[in-house]
Amino acid sequence: MSRVQLALRVADLEASIAFYAKLFGAEPAKIRPGYANFAIAEPPLKLVLIEGEAGEDTRLDHLGVEVDSTDQVTAATARLRQAGLATSEETDTSCCYAVQDKTWVTGPGQEPWEVYVVKADADTLGKSTAGAPDACCGTTACC
Repeated sequence: MSRVQLALRVADLEASIAFYAKLFGAEPAKIRPGYANFAIAEPPLKLVLIEGEAGEDTRLDHLGVEVDSTDQVTAATARLRQAGLATSEETDTSCCYAVQDKTWVTGPGQEPWEVYVVKADADTLGKSTAGAPDACCGTTACC
């Protein structure tokens, strides 16, 4: 199953977790320091909350498509390149308390998108080395 990912940088992680639990009628799939995610079945959505600065308005951090396998990431990379988009790949990267393979592209409004697979849990938030410089793993937080 593929699903769209929406990653938001939020000032108050606990209040955001409470709000989105009520909005989607679901509890978070993972909560870690400065991080939470929801794996929503309907609509198929991976909602990621990344703790930002106190008093900061909630903002889009990045977008993504979660897929089931590395083969799907590889196929997406090939398709995106064939379509003329610049990609940046990462394998076995520790990001967002998970080990992932991923590819990044940037939309026309500079919105960063990743196509990724979660391969295993990780003990740390981690930091990707690719992607847009201000998105997800390009700064101090990650998906």
